[in-house]
Amino acid sequence: MPSAGPPPDAAGSGELTEVLTAARPWLVGLAYRITGSRLDAEDIVQEAWLRARQVDWATVERPEAWLTTVVSRLALDHLRSATHRRETYVGPWLPEPVRATDLDRAQPSPEDPADLAELSESLTFGFLRLLETLSPVERVVFLLAEVFDTPYREIAPVVERSPETCRKIASRARRHVRSGRVRHDPNPEAEHVVVALLAAVSEGDVDRVVSLLAEDVVLVSDGGEHAYAARFPIRGTDRVARLMVNLARRYSDLRVELATINGEPGMVGFAGPQPFLTMSVEVVGGEVHAVHAVVSPDKLAALDVTTPIL
Repeated sequence: MPSAGPPPDAAGSGELTEVLTAARPWLVGLAYRITGSRLDAEDIVQEAWLRARQVDWATVERPEAWLTTVVSRLALDHLRSATHRRETYVGPWLPEPVRATDLDRAQPSPEDPADLAELSESLTFGFLRLLETLSPVERVVFLLAEVFDTPYREIAPVVERSPETCRKIASRARRHVRSGRVRHDPNPEAEHVVVALLAAVSEGDVDRVVSLLAEDVVLVSDGGEHAYAARFPIRGTDRVARLMVNLARRYSDLRVELATINGEPGMVGFAGPQPFLTMSVEVVGGEVHAVHAVVSPDKLAALDVTTPIL
C-alpha cells in the first residue's frame, strides 16, 4: 500500500509540511491503538490530512494538537461503529498485526528506557485486548492521557466532556487496566524463550513445549470468516502444547521467519510468498503466558503496510 503524503500547505509554509509529515507515525499509532486496525488507522490519518487542506493554518497555533484532535475524533467514531461488528465476529477478535514500531520523530524520544518499554507494551495484543474491555470513550481518554501524555484540556473536546470528567474517566480506566496488566520480560530474554518454544514445536516435543508454558497459558487465534481457527481461547499447558505441535505437523511446509509482532517476539509463517499467519508470544518470568495467532487473510493484509508507526 503506498503511503499517503501530507496535504498541500495552504499557508505556503514548508515548515508546516514538515510537521505534518513528522507527525504521521504517532498519529497512525494513536488511531491504531484506538481502532485495532492498521489499515483503518492509515485511512483515518489520510482523512485528517484531507480535512487539513481546508484549514487556514494561520489560525492554528499548534498543528500537532489540531491533528491529534481530528484523528482521535475520527478513530472514536470508527470504534463506535465497529462495536456491534465485533460482538458478532466469528471466533476471538484480535487486532491486525504490525511488524515493528518507529519512534515519533515529531517530538523528542523518551529518555527513560521505562518510557520506551511502556510505549512498546501498549502495542502488544495483551494490552490491546485489555483496552477492548473499556468503553470507546474510556479507551480514547485513557490512550490520550496515559500513552500519549495529552493534557485533559485537549482531550475534553475530543469526547465532548469537561476536563475534570476526563480526568475521572482516565483514573477509572487506569485502575481497570492496571488490575489486568502483566509485566512482560525484556525482549532479549523473551526471544530466547520463544526460539526454544518454536524449536520444540517444530520437533514435535510436547513435553519440552509444556515445560516452557505457564500453568495458566492461553492461546488465542483469529481466523475471522475466511480461515479456520479455534472458535474459543485454548487454555492449559497440555492442550496448548498439543495444539501447537499438531498444527506444526499439519502445516510443515510453511516457511517461518522470526519477527517482532506488536512489540513481542514471534514469527510470520509464509505459504509461498504470502503470509499465512502471524504469532506473537507473551513471556512473563521466563514462561509463555499467552500466544496470539492471526490467520485471517483480511488482517494479514496489514503486514504490507511499511510506513512507520509509533
